[in-house]
Amino acid sequence: MAIVKELFEAYNKKELPTAGGYIVSAFFDDTSTYTKYEIISFSNVKDIYTNEEGLVFQADGQKVFVLVEPANYPNKHIEPAYRNNFQRIPYRLRELNIYTSARQDRIMIGKEPVMTYTSFTVLKSFGQNYSYIFYMTDDIIEGMRDYFMKSIWKEARVPRADAQKVTEMILEVFKKIIVH
Repeated sequence: MAIVKELFEAYNKKELPTAGGYIVSAFFDDTSTYTKYEIISFSNVKDIYTNEEGLVFQADGQKVFVLVEPANYPNKHIEPAYRNNFQRIPYRLRELNIYTSARQDRIMIGKEPVMTYTSFTVLKSFGQNYSYIFYMTDDIIEGMRDYFMKSIWKEARVPRADAQKVTEMILEVFKKIIVH
């Protein structure tokens, strides 16, 4: 069964895997259902330490980003790569798989992972935002399916049938970043 822990708590207990694993961070807008997910696979860990921004991994990483944009989002015309800091992901619209829900929410999933060489930082959790560490297990796909289905449906408030479809789209890209 998939092993999932809150990232910063696992770090404080010295329970982070050094061979590799997966980190999922979720960032929620306080005034709408705008949600950003960052999925990171990492391996070859040389060091993990904290700084004022968060947790720094000196490791190789691959990231996939997902945005849930509500129907009434006022900045739809701005490319995701050029939005404000909270709402930005490193993709242009043509680099995203875009799914429109029955309620007209747009869910955007990066088609290809973004490579990070030498190090990356996972921002500190605040408010309702969080970061989880998923350990490498044989059923990681099922663990991610369960997590994204519940989070996109219940936390980002995408209709359930749409959340199921989007979860499968996310998993197709996630399979590209599985650590071997």
